[in-house]
Formats: sequence, C-alpha cells, structure tokens
Amino acid sequence: MEILRAMDIPFVVNQWWAAICGAKRMTPKYFGLLDKAGYRDDLCSYCATAFAESLDPDDHKIGEDGKPLGPWGGLPNPTLAITRLTCDCQSKIFELFAKNHGADFYAMENTQARNFPIEWWELGPEHWDKLYDEDRLDAAVEELKELIRFLEEKTGKMFDINKLEHVMNLINEQELYYRKIRDLIAECHPVPVTVVDTVNAVMQAQWQRGTQWATDHAKGLYEEIKALADKKEAAVPNEKYRLMWIGRGIWADFAFYQRFEQKYGAVFIWTMYLAMGADAYLRYHVEDDPLRALAARYIGMEDFLHMPPWNSSWYVQQAKQNDIDGVVYMVPENCMQAVEGSYFIKKALEDAGYPVLTFNADPVDARKWNADTMGGLVEDFIENKVIPNKASKEKK
Repeated sequence: MEILRAMDIPFVVNQWWAAICGAKRMTPKYFGLLDKAGYRDDLCSYCATAFAESLDPDDHKIGEDGKPLGPWGGLPNPTLAITRLTCDCQSKIFELFAKNHGADFYAMENTQARNFPIEWWELGPEHWDKLYDEDRLDAAVEELKELIRFLEEKTGKMFDINKLEHVMNLINEQELYYRKIRDLIAECHPVPVTVVDTVNAVMQAQWQRGTQWATDHAKGLYEEIKALADKKEAAVPNEKYRLMWIGRGIWADFAFYQRFEQKYGAVFIWTMYLAMGADAYLRYHVEDDPLRALAARYIGMEDFLHMPPWNSSWYVQQAKQNDIDGVVYMVPENCMQAVEGSYFIKKALEDAGYPVLTFNADPVDARKWNADTMGGLVEDFIENKVIPNKASKEKK
C-alpha cells in the first residue's frame, strides 16, 4: 500500500472492501452469485467478496430510486490485482478476480519466521531490525523492488524514494495517535468510547494511511476521545465488565457489540483494529532505509495476528493493560489463514486468568449470522464465566 501511495496510484484494499460490502448488506447477494456459479459455499469470504462482486452484472448500474446498486457505486474496475501468497487459496481467488476485470495479476511471496521475539511490540518502533531474520528482511526488500519495477512498467509512473519516506513518516505520526488512543481507553474506568465508536473511525483512516487526511483524522479522533475522557464521560455509565473481542468485526451487525451493555454493564472496549495500529505499524528511523522499514512493517502482520506465540502473548499483554474481564473470540469458519492457533490463544488467556468464549462464525456473509443465537452464547458466557470469575478475583 505504501508503495502505491508513494507512486500516486489509487487503490482499494480487498479485505476492507469486503467489510464495506458486509456493512452495506450486499454480501448475501454476492455469495448467492458464487453459489450460482458453482463455487463451494465455504470459500473464504473475506478474500472472496470482491471476486463475488465481479460476477454481478448490475454492480455499476443505477436503481429505480436513482441510487447505485453496488455499495458506494460499486467497485471501480481495477487494472492491477496485487496479493501476497499468505495462504493456499488467496492467489487463485485473486487470479480469478483479475480475469473477470481484465486486470493484470501480480503475486508477492510470503516468508515464514524462524525468530520468535515474544514481546515484539516492544521492539517494533525503534528496533524493528531485530524482529526478523536478516535474510527474511533482505528477501522482502527485493520483493518490493520487483513490485516497483512492475508498477513503473505498467503505469509509466516513476518511484521516488523521498516520497516513500514522506509517506512512512506520515503513517508513523498517524499510528502514534492510535497508540495514544489505545492507552487512554485502557486507563479510563469507565471508558469514554466502545469498539462501535472506534473500529470504523480507525479503519477508514488506516486504509488511507500515508495521506495528510488520515493523519489529521487520527489526530482529531484522539482529541475528541481525550476531551470525553477529561470530562469523565462514560460510553456506558453502568460499566461493570470489560470485554475483549478477538477476530474480525461482525460488519453486518455492529449493534451486536452493544447488546450486553444495558442488561449486564458488559462493554466491548478492545479489538485488534485500534490495538494493531498502536503496536504493529510504528517503524522509526525511516530515513536510514525506507524500503527496509516498510518491509519490516508488512512481513510481520500475519505473524502478529495469526501465529502463536506472537499473537497469544500479545493478547495476554493487551488483556492485562486494558483490565479485561472476559474475552469473546470469533474464529472465522472458512479462513485457512485465520485459524491462527486458536487453541494456543485460548489456553494462553485462560492460563493468565481470563475466561474465554470461542465460537465459529463468518464475519462477512450475513446469511450465516444469527444475532440471537450468538447473543445467547455471549449472555451465557457473561453470566456463568465472566461474572463469577470477577467476583472470585475481587474476593481474593
């Protein structure tokens, strides 16, 4: 993304577009098109939503009410489809997506870690060169150089290393505001905002990172939340239990996170979206080697989120920092990449004293989501795990 931003090449992020389609309630239609085309029903929905949309003949048409039939007017026809080979199916999905749009398909390699610094969030900003094996960073830099050559050839635009340095510095400024927001929320009892307030505000700017708009947006978000905190504003005045959500957002039903506030005083205060911005993106000393700093940002994302003990140790640290009382962990039912060692995550949190509810669900395909059923699971978890566990801790 940073390379594209530095070269002034407009882009849409595949997974974030899937979230938009889910929020706009378009995914039942799109995955119905996949079914009609003969594709399996358990195809990874997060990666396949844009591909499913490419099967829609009405995507860019205007309805009788004068409104576009596709979300935000439909996905613009891309000329390039770029992905990393982070799982077995992603390259094929992107290849088919590119074919439907008449776009060029470009795949980047993904490497695996041999070095596992447990407290990676401490090293990331200042000592990112110590996070990875040197040859892994070397390989990632060469991948970026190959991508730049490909983009220059295809678009006629020239890459400017100084522009990349500027983009990277803007992102560091943006992510620092997210760190301030994350830490501020963790300190507040009760919290001034919940995940319903922060997730969309963070992610829309996150996918525009490297722009002055995104940096200003992050600053404005911090100032707004800081003002609420200074006035002792409470998002949920009867806050009693602080909940952590692990997994992707339930994009078609964000009200789900608010279902437990009035009855139990149970508030979802943490998701990976804000916290990853706080801990996974900051890469200082950009001026020394902007390409290497960029490589050190993106090659670890899958490790941080999907590979124990990187992810499990971070979740435990975040639960401690945010005074979490219970963890709700949605394991995507159809994403090979996001299986992410769910057993080890659950065990690490429970060993640290945090009750954990795990369930399988699809974060995008609204056809497979039943709010009442899932809400019942969470209510049972709060009543029989979270409340007794906190009472036991308070007695001690």
